[in-house]
Amino acid sequence: MYLEKTLKTPCIAACKNTGGICNGCFRTIDEIVSWKNLSDSKRDNIIKTLSAHSSSHRCPSCNEPATCDISQGNQTCWCFSLEPRVIPLNLKNNACLCRQCLSKLDLA
Repeated sequence: MYLEKTLKTPCIAACKNTGGICNGCFRTIDEIVSWKNLSDSKRDNIIKTLSAHSSSHRCPSCNEPATCDISQGNQTCWCFSLEPRVIPLNLKNNACLCRQCLSKLDLA
């Protein structure tokens, strides 16, 4: 008997790509495309980040939990794959924005 494994996913079927971030689940397009090939632990880490169970700081715009991969010891950050945004002057020298706030910014 063949049993198909069901993958956990944060997808809420409200997909709209806004400069590399899905406005439904707030995953990056790279995360969505590679989702089925990621390990269970990598998918769990992304889900924890999206649900604010894992964060490195507070978003300087909304004060909600946010994550910067570099501040957690990685060489690159999840936001590097996004299209450039216009960052308001009052936020330019602060910590990284959360995925929701980044998705609301105008593209550069």
